[in-house]
Amino acid sequence: MLSDPIVALATPPGRSAIALIRLSGRGVFTLAARCLSPFRPDPAWVVARATLHHPTTGEPIDEVLAACFAEPHSYTGDDLVEISTHGGLLVPADALAAFVAAGARPAAPGEFTRRAVLNGKMDLLQAEATADLIDAGSPALRRRALQQLDRGLSQRLAALREEILELEALIAYDIDFPEEDEGPVSEERVRGAWSVVRGRVKRLLDTAPEGERLREGALVVIAGPPNAGKSSLFNALLGNERAIVTEIPGTTRDAIEAHVVLEGFPFRLVDTAGLRASDDTVEKIGIEVSRKYLGAADLVLYCEECVVRGAGLATARDEFLSGVQAPVIEVVTKADLPACPPARSPARPPAVAVSTVTGAGLDALKRRLAEVAFGRLLSLGDVEPVVTRARHRAALTQALTELEAFQAARAGGVDAAATATHLRAAVTALDDLIGVVTPDDVLDRVFGAFCVGK
Repeated sequence: MLSDPIVALATPPGRSAIALIRLSGRGVFTLAARCLSPFRPDPAWVVARATLHHPTTGEPIDEVLAACFAEPHSYTGDDLVEISTHGGLLVPADALAAFVAAGARPAAPGEFTRRAVLNGKMDLLQAEATADLIDAGSPALRRRALQQLDRGLSQRLAALREEILELEALIAYDIDFPEEDEGPVSEERVRGAWSVVRGRVKRLLDTAPEGERLREGALVVIAGPPNAGKSSLFNALLGNERAIVTEIPGTTRDAIEAHVVLEGFPFRLVDTAGLRASDDTVEKIGIEVSRKYLGAADLVLYCEECVVRGAGLATARDEFLSGVQAPVIEVVTKADLPACPPARSPARPPAVAVSTVTGAGLDALKRRLAEVAFGRLLSLGDVEPVVTRARHRAALTQALTELEAFQAARAGGVDAAATATHLRAAVTALDDLIGVVTPDDVLDRVFGAFCVGK
């Protein structure tokens, strides 16, 4: 099952100029020759024209272009053939059926990339980066995926692994020469090495919250009293009229969610019902939904219209803000109307004044959103690696836990051999992350979300 011939369509089905079919595995050159004429696997990396026909009936299916890639110099590390057919629904489907009739098996999702990992063509982090690059919905995720595909994160983790192994070597030396006075390795040297690697693991782990937001989008909840311009702001940030806007308070009854890219970063905007006491059953349900979104928010935009903003609403605003756990950006809406002085605590950042009529303040608000939701990534730039998946976070958390357990055990007088087991466990956690030894169930979860032809 790791080298049998597999086939899949690598492009989306439907009307198009070209469709790409991939064949890979042991004996695929012989298999391809049953369906293509003429077919010459040599020289490799050369595109040649051929007629594709059914291997049993001989019926012509299409005029195609075929390219061969001999192992190990292919994407999967096995022999591989890529066939470009005309697009559409019928021709690619008939072409796939012909190769299956010739002896190929339809590939499982992500099976080509899975074979690339198992054949040492890439590590598990690079495979995940391939999926992220395909699914990227923002420039920020595209850049991070390319960096990870280029082994940026892999190299950082390999360096951390080496530092932990060097620390383990110091402890092993201490174990081998227990008769030395106070040990051959000073406590200061061990603590210094531990402090450095622990700090580097922690800094990488700290990128996880924002890194994971790159894949799903930062959840931004637009909240505030009724008729505060929330829906107008939602539409303005989104760039189209998604939410209904009227002058009637309570128009928005349910939460509306939409994806948008602002300043190159992905966001999930949520327009919510105005927060107020209400006897309307439907509105009360909408307000309850709003509160649930607020509990899950990465960031909250609290809106008040400029013409009513003042000391009279300060208490309600402060009560609301005190119950929100996520960072809050205060927004003064309808800024095109006569200005009102912002009522706020000096301890809070100034509110952003915006007008959805003139567009004033919208660019400043977008920049503020990016700074608050992705500030750490902005400060790191595109050079430093970032953790982008929950699997990464879990493995690094385990490594950090084991490193801290190692130091606690040494401080508690535990013998060196026992403390060293924590370092070995930390190395194992990083090995699992890179994919040095990865159980099949982990591989199934990683590749299960891939498209079939990848």
